[in-house]
Amino acid sequence: MRDDISFLSDGRKLVGHLYLPDTDGAGEPLPAVVVIGASSGTKEQTPAVYGPRLAQRGYAALTFDHTSYGQSEGTPRSDENPFAKSEDIKNAVTYLTSRTEIDSSRIGAVGVCGGGGFAPYTAVADRRIKAVASVSGLPDLRGTLTSGFGGDWHDLMTFAQSAREAYATGGDPQYVPFLPPGEQGEWIANGREYYLTDRNPDPNWQNQTLVWSFDKMLQYSALDIIALLAPTPLLLIAGSQAETLSQSEAAYANANEPKELFIIEGGKHFDFYDQPEYVEPAVAKIDTFLRAYL
Repeated sequence: MRDDISFLSDGRKLVGHLYLPDTDGAGEPLPAVVVIGASSGTKEQTPAVYGPRLAQRGYAALTFDHTSYGQSEGTPRSDENPFAKSEDIKNAVTYLTSRTEIDSSRIGAVGVCGGGGFAPYTAVADRRIKAVASVSGLPDLRGTLTSGFGGDWHDLMTFAQSAREAYATGGDPQYVPFLPPGEQGEWIANGREYYLTDRNPDPNWQNQTLVWSFDKMLQYSALDIIALLAPTPLLLIAGSQAETLSQSEAAYANANEPKELFIIEGGKHFDFYDQPEYVEPAVAKIDTFLRAYL
């Protein structure tokens, strides 16, 4: 069962889906999870893969479009702002606590890709989140940029500030492709196979990022504070062939117990967005983890 819902985040209306187990409505209040998708993503993409599967296993699963994405409010659009996304997650948790069928003492967070960084980052401060699972996590956006994604990061900062100034004086917001063109390596090529083919279930998704998102991304790395997450338990799931495996390993190294790094043989980063042979074992492991801690 799916409820179409909305809630406010810093005064902006966010639109989401609440997936509920198919029950008669009786019984004990449900454990719940906030499902956070990939950077630039919408609720119709990876959250719509994980949310229903978690509901089938007995959880209320909340998915939503972040500020400036999908059906949610916020301008300029496609602002990949990690700090605003963290506030969105906190407000999603608040929404869950308002639902009478949900046990507000048993709320977890599941994040995929960028969401796998936003979830633990947020849970450090929001202790209502009792367990955190990351799938193909990308917790270190700063490291992603400084390692060369999108070109020289110094040039990106210059571009971002000039775009801010132009917008402040009445110009249009400026964008760059979320998936840059040209030869950008295996990770980007694999990303195109998801986002730019019929594997992408959201025909309204935009291949764009607001230019001055990049200075916010440079300021953000969940690795800075992930050691403070404990005693909230952390599960990190990654494929053995994932281009981002090193980021999951870094998150594991920086975190304190209780923590677990669970490697699924053969999976690449984007396989965990939608491919059943990788999604199903990831969801099964998440279920075991959540049952232990929620």
